[in-house]
Amino acid sequence: MTALRIAPTVADAFPDTLIALVTATGLRGREPWPETTAALEDLEQQLADGTWQPADETDPRIEAWHTAYRSFGTNPRRIRPSVDALGRRFAKKGTLPRINPAVDSYNAVSVRNGLPAGAFDLDHVTGDVDIRHADGSEEFTPLGEPDTTENPKPGEIIYADTTGVLTRHWNHRDAHRTRVTEDSTHVAFVLETLHATRDGHHLKTAAEELQGLLVPHAEKTTVHFLSPAHPHATFRR
Repeated sequence: MTALRIAPTVADAFPDTLIALVTATGLRGREPWPETTAALEDLEQQLADGTWQPADETDPRIEAWHTAYRSFGTNPRRIRPSVDALGRRFAKKGTLPRINPAVDSYNAVSVRNGLPAGAFDLDHVTGDVDIRHADGSEEFTPLGEPDTTENPKPGEIIYADTTGVLTRHWNHRDAHRTRVTEDSTHVAFVLETLHATRDGHHLKTAAEELQGLLVPHAEKTTVHFLSPAHPHATFRR
């Protein structure tokens, strides 16, 4: 069993946090995912038609993350929350990246709902995962940079397991070690909001959308919700 936990200091600092944890086992990333392809193409068509725009930093959902980043010493215009960076790239290029079906699925759900999303290959996670403040001694190897080692700043919010950091700046960038590939079969996806009172319905809709994209290509999926009132979830390896 593996646990995902929100540390008490993070819960105290962000008391309206709500995180959806969507797990998939027996994932088949090398077969066609037509529903995900359609979701990406639909968003791209809406953008091209001018009927929809991704949320930007003036949107309350993104603005909340900018405020959070500043609170732990990160400049959000230099190091952007993942959903902000993805939306800006999408608005500029007119297309969403194609990485692999699992990653493409959470990217589509993230940008559609204006919520940060990420994922970890659980076969490469060690021990439990904590959302906590860094002490500065932890090590992080950025996605796509296997020969690079960084140390988060003390006080920065991170996802971390017993080996090291899985994401820096809460949700800015994932680690290379736990990256999701087309060969990942056991994956934990996370979707996040800092304002459950206002945006909890968006988060629950996004979790349902993501689970719907995963179900045809997995043996089993589950959804858990974490909050300061319920700060941990346990799931099978």
